[in-house]
Amino acid sequence: MFRTAPSSQGVDKMVNNSSLPMNTSAGTLTVPAGYIVLNVFSYTVCAVTFVLGVLGNGLVIWVAGFRMKHTVTTMCYLNLAIADFSFTLTLPFLAVRQAWGGHWPLGWFLCKLIFTIVDINLFGSVFLIALIALDRCICVLHPVWAQNHRTVSLAKKVIAVVWTCALLLTLPVIIRVTTVTRPFGHQVCTFDFSPWTTDRAEKMKVAITMQTVRGIIRFVIGFSMPMFTVAICYGLIATKMYKQGLLQSSRPLRVLSYVVVAFLFCWCPFQVVALILTIRIREVLSGMGGNLGVALIATSSLAYFNSCLNPMLYVFMGRDFRERLIRSLPASLERALTEDSTPTKDTAANSASAPAEVQLQAT
Repeated sequence: MFRTAPSSQGVDKMVNNSSLPMNTSAGTLTVPAGYIVLNVFSYTVCAVTFVLGVLGNGLVIWVAGFRMKHTVTTMCYLNLAIADFSFTLTLPFLAVRQAWGGHWPLGWFLCKLIFTIVDINLFGSVFLIALIALDRCICVLHPVWAQNHRTVSLAKKVIAVVWTCALLLTLPVIIRVTTVTRPFGHQVCTFDFSPWTTDRAEKMKVAITMQTVRGIIRFVIGFSMPMFTVAICYGLIATKMYKQGLLQSSRPLRVLSYVVVAFLFCWCPFQVVALILTIRIREVLSGMGGNLGVALIATSSLAYFNSCLNPMLYVFMGRDFRERLIRSLPASLERALTEDSTPTKDTAANSASAPAEVQLQAT
């Protein structure tokens, strides 16, 4: 469930420079069957992610945004759903780009708009998920402080900071991504460093430097740091559960485990490939990263699939799933996103245990 924020534009640049593996035997050009299967897999996952992501996240936006009173929990879920929903809307455009072999037939405006939306929402979503994990951890470890200071107005300010950071990290895309005409009149949507230099060798050096820096930022800020934050938060929550004997009630721990496992399954392969591509960026920009480009297609499809898992993992798995299917789905979502009541003026002992259990059950 936890989702990091790769530089989609850097990824697409690498895909552009990867060549299709061809079999030239018997004087004909044929694409290997494995590559065809990979393409079918990629488009299928993209289509499933688009349908489930739009429907699932759209439902969460409707319930959390228009049917419920705004609380800290609903604000976090609402913004996370908006990020996932916005990202899934761009998948058809990314699929068109892949189907055209990296060429961009949709013009300058959509080039800049689509990849700005992709980057800002990917960065925003990973920060929001880390924020949700941190919020849960605070509620469990410091219930009294959370009861007195965890307000909707504070949540709105923190969420605004999250989106501001995502916007700042997206500035390279906003400023430098545009359509570039390649030989034979083919247009691609990519970074353009031409205004900085017209010399081809210098342009390559600038491109290598910028893509390397961006790859490092992507891996550290968009993957390692949020993962570390979530791991620490869930570790502290599990420790609290163990001390209070809540591990016997395994449902909360299973939910946390599913969240972490889903994140690792969806994003670790992509991040490993992206890191290798960053290290070998000179080869990629020179058009010699074909095999890595193929690996990138497969792992990026799996990573994007995480966008449609968020509603299922954060909402439906928080309570009895079969009960939610029997009842009205919007009403079930509303109950899932509603703040659990916690005591306002209790003894220190009660405040240290009851709210923690409530928050763990709600996670």
